Amino acid sequence: MKIAVIGGGASGFFAAIHASGKGREVILFEKSPKLLSKVKVSGGGRCNVTHRPMEMSKLVKNYPRGEKFLKKVFPKFNSEDTIQWFESRGVPLKVEADGRMFPVSDDSQSIIDCLLKESNQLGIEIKKSCGVKEILPQSKGFKLVTDQGSFDFDRVIIASGGFPKMESYGFLKSLSHSIVAPIPSLFTFNTPHESIRSLMGLSVPNGLVKISGTKMNYQGPILITHWGLSGPAVLKLSAYGAKWLHEQNYQASAIINWNSGFGEADYELHLKDYQLGHPHRKITSHPLFDIPSRLWGYFCELAGIEMNQTYLSLSKKQLNKLIQNLFCFILKVEGKTTFKEEFVTAGGVSLQEIHPESMESNLHPNLYFAGEILDMDGITGGFNFQAAWSTGYLAGKATHL
Repeated sequence: MKIAVIGGGASGFFAAIHASGKGREVILFEKSPKLLSKVKVSGGGRCNVTHRPMEMSKLVKNYPRGEKFLKKVFPKFNSEDTIQWFESRGVPLKVEADGRMFPVSDDSQSIIDCLLKESNQLGIEIKKSCGVKEILPQSKGFKLVTDQGSFDFDRVIIASGGFPKMESYGFLKSLSHSIVAPIPSLFTFNTPHESIRSLMGLSVPNGLVKISGTKMNYQGPILITHWGLSGPAVLKLSAYGAKWLHEQNYQASAIINWNSGFGEADYELHLKDYQLGHPHRKITSHPLFDIPSRLWGYFCELAGIEMNQTYLSLSKKQLNKLIQNLFCFILKVEGKTTFKEEFVTAGGVSLQEIHPESMESNLHPNLYFAGEILDMDGITGGFNFQAAWSTGYLAGKATHL
């Protein structure tokens, strides 16, 4: 049995490992000279392997595209299985406060070394700098046309990752699979004409970002950058709003509540209570609501509050303006920036043409797909890697059937 795996990323390696076995020759093709490059850079070089185990109904909610499909995938291999797999191979994982899981080493190389060691022990052949140009179905099996010649295989697993442009899916042409046009997901909001960018580096722990004119919103940390807004709340919102924002050409209004624990009336009540309790304190030097002092000073300036003004002298107009800045701060979004090297694309091979319990193509027997080549994507937090491990596992195991 000869099995080809196309793609040297997380899902490709996991598929190759689980496709291996006695009497089976597994060859992995990677078009670049590097292996597992996304694993290397993920989580700032620490590799966000997965997310803390959670109920299936909650887990699938972290996938803006692919939720229904993954309901049938995860019962076969989920985050608990991922943890057990790596830890049983000498790579202990740890959970961070937000649920993200990393190797205890805090080094993505631990994950890379584990996958390479496992592949080596199983005798998987790896062809680097060997792109696949075409996959031709034969009467029995497939012919792969590559940069290093043509090869015949009994079974093929495609785990080549997502592509930002439609033409990159050209090597799948002979297979007649439907491709959902790729669009970016997980990006930051550019606000080139907003003065708040001067506060780059500041963050709030629990803000709420909404997209004006829609029901889309997300809660969590917000970071001000030199190009606009980032942080988990913005990145996750960008994933859920990927299609809508793409259609709007990334022109929108973001509405921010800088502390999602407070509603408009709560802000007013709290400020009035503080006025009564501390009338002689200077407003600008006594920030409230867990707002960083420089950001608080910025809001005070916008509300027309003087540097030495006390809480006692706060006018109704100034109070209302300050509350508006805290609860309903509007920023004009004009464009996006892909989030570091951790780009994710929405789009890819249509899930309607894939069997979720085996990852086998509905159009071609013995052809399988895994990972981001498929039209599914998760928000930040280890969810995209979990989908890669799960679909890679299923595709690899299915070649034994």
